[in-house]
Amino acid sequence: MPELPEVEVTRRGLEPLRGATVTRVVIRQPSMRWPIPSHLPQTLQNIKLLELKRRGKYIIARFESGCLILHLGMSGRLCLLERDTPPEKHDHFDLHFADGRVMRLRDPRRFGAVLWAGEHPEAHSLLSVLGPEPLDESFNGEFLRRAIRTRSSPIKTVIMDSHLVVGVGNIYASESLFRAGIHPQTPARALSLVQCERLVQEIKATLQDALQAGGSSLRDFFGADGNPGYFQQTYFVYARTGEPCRVCKKPVETLRLGQRSTFYCASCQK
Repeated sequence: MPELPEVEVTRRGLEPLRGATVTRVVIRQPSMRWPIPSHLPQTLQNIKLLELKRRGKYIIARFESGCLILHLGMSGRLCLLERDTPPEKHDHFDLHFADGRVMRLRDPRRFGAVLWAGEHPEAHSLLSVLGPEPLDESFNGEFLRRAIRTRSSPIKTVIMDSHLVVGVGNIYASESLFRAGIHPQTPARALSLVQCERLVQEIKATLQDALQAGGSSLRDFFGADGNPGYFQQTYFVYARTGEPCRVCKKPVETLRLGQRSTFYCASCQK
């Protein structure tokens, strides 16, 4: 599933559409995770795209008449294409713009979403429950320590909770915990303030490094321009079971937490 860096890379790749006017909306397959609203061809006709923002793993496209919430789901991509690019089997939704470009949702598994949120997307049920952005100043060591002080669940599952902080998915949780030297099974409430500060620092650094590398391309992810990301080439632990730790050379291990594979180094993470 695309995580925060991949969604942000996608958003940045769509920025050339800012200020362009929609000339046509095409819905080929309305049955996504939630039905694509049938009114969009009328609602967005001849309307200008004003802004593209990201909230967690959602892209918010603000138009003159309201906002679309776009979600990539498990395997979705938002592509920036030329108008005459023929649709492929899994191309379900298009926004055509007056400058000749098309924003196209390609989603083989159809877990993505195109939703209308009106003038106040922050009040939408998908967004209103989200925690702070991990790259914002409000997400700091003191905030994390307060948020987890009564939680006995493993710290890895806790930092993946979008109610606590958004966008720290399985890949970046494993990588951040390795960088911070914290075992993923450590009960969240057992972390000291110093450990929380270190973990927050490494979450931010890991996400920033991933953004600079264009995200991670493991299976389906490509940016809006069709280019893959390269962060997977520098993973310390994720998907490296049995390979030597890049720091201590002992084999990377795997366990299951919250029904997700978790990768770690038992020597470097205590």
